[in-house]
Amino acid sequence: MTGLANRAAYNGAMAQLRCDDVGSWALFIIDLDNLKIVNDTFGHLAGDALIRAASARIARAMAPDVTYRIGGDEFAVILQQPTNVADLNAAAERVFDELEVAADCDGHTVVPRATIGGATLSKTERTATSVGEAADFALYHAKETGRGGFVRYWPGIGSRISSRRAAIRDVSEALTENRIEAHYQPILRLDTGLIVGLEALCRLRSRSGDLLPAGSFQEATTDAHVASELTARMMAIVASDIGHWQNAGLLVEQVSLNVSTADFYTGSLAKKVSETFSKGGIDLNKIVLEISEDVYLGRNDRVVAREIEVLRAAGVRVALDDFGTGYASLTHLVNVPVDIIKIDRAFVARLWPDDPSTIIVEGLIEIARRLGVAVVAVGIETEVQASQLWAMGCALGQGYAFAYPGDRDATGTLLHRHEAGGIGTMPLYAARQSAGQGDRISRRRVSTR
Repeated sequence: MTGLANRAAYNGAMAQLRCDDVGSWALFIIDLDNLKIVNDTFGHLAGDALIRAASARIARAMAPDVTYRIGGDEFAVILQQPTNVADLNAAAERVFDELEVAADCDGHTVVPRATIGGATLSKTERTATSVGEAADFALYHAKETGRGGFVRYWPGIGSRISSRRAAIRDVSEALTENRIEAHYQPILRLDTGLIVGLEALCRLRSRSGDLLPAGSFQEATTDAHVASELTARMMAIVASDIGHWQNAGLLVEQVSLNVSTADFYTGSLAKKVSETFSKGGIDLNKIVLEISEDVYLGRNDRVVAREIEVLRAAGVRVALDDFGTGYASLTHLVNVPVDIIKIDRAFVARLWPDDPSTIIVEGLIEIARRLGVAVVAVGIETEVQASQLWAMGCALGQGYAFAYPGDRDATGTLLHRHEAGGIGTMPLYAARQSAGQGDRISRRRVSTR
């Protein structure tokens, strides 16, 4: 189909390579990222056209080094040209440059996407087999940490992959054994201390009874299946907990939970959200989905943006988490409209006089205000920080200054205490002030869709 040499030819060529001259050759393993999406969306004729376009471009970029098609969407290049071997990054960049132009795939315009792993004959990888394994390790690492780039093998990558696999195994077992829990941290108005929402935080209960935060098993979410299962479990728990609070007569305005890249590519996220919460009688306007900036990096494919549009049209609000720490933050607000941005704790922790973070936060708040987007400051640990943020125009915040995350029952107690106006509220300003600007911000921003 492509005119390239096949896996048998690749195996034969690898067997013939001399391995007595360290650094004399290298290997690329290249994986197409969007073949499945193209096949599922436009059909296999379009997928075949994508393979042909990509193979021709890879071969052209790597010539005179030989390109092989070793699988349905996988290619290998044995690099022997001195310029290619000397600078693998530059060689990989030539492949990406060739691929970035859109191709006509059976009448559909598609930009080929690829991820590359590379390895060189070295003192530690001294056989063709070990170089091949190293390149596969590098490709695996590249796909798990962020598709669309190039990773060169280094000796520690094997232990990184082993660590990731262990995390995936641990979370898979916790899912099977029902040891995944949701704990909730309140989101409050900074002027009155009134709770206006909750963020559901994923926790893993170890077999010994310890409660582990999400950061300790974050690597597991690089596996698409595990990440999707984790989100589905969290949605089910949150729906059950909201129902429990509502049956107890407690007011729950909104609950947010995090979703990952995998959730956008493993079936309709909007459908999953609708089915889960509608089954529990929960209005979708009570749900906020938080996405981090690395979920959507301004790529030309519209999968994430399209799904966000469907979610918002259904009444679900969308928050951009860790705002300001990722890639092209302001571009996100243009390409993928959201309802809420959450200013990262790294900025909140540095609200000192003359610190650039203060200027950045003030600018972000003003931009959000003019766009009609709500702002939540994350990681507030002191009343001084809360006061500074409110003075800057930030109406909402969360952090240890107000409450630590708690389980369903602890959160229910907190909600009841706040509704009664009792211990636990932390008003920063007098009631006469909060009746002014603060109330207007709350009504205008918190209800924004």
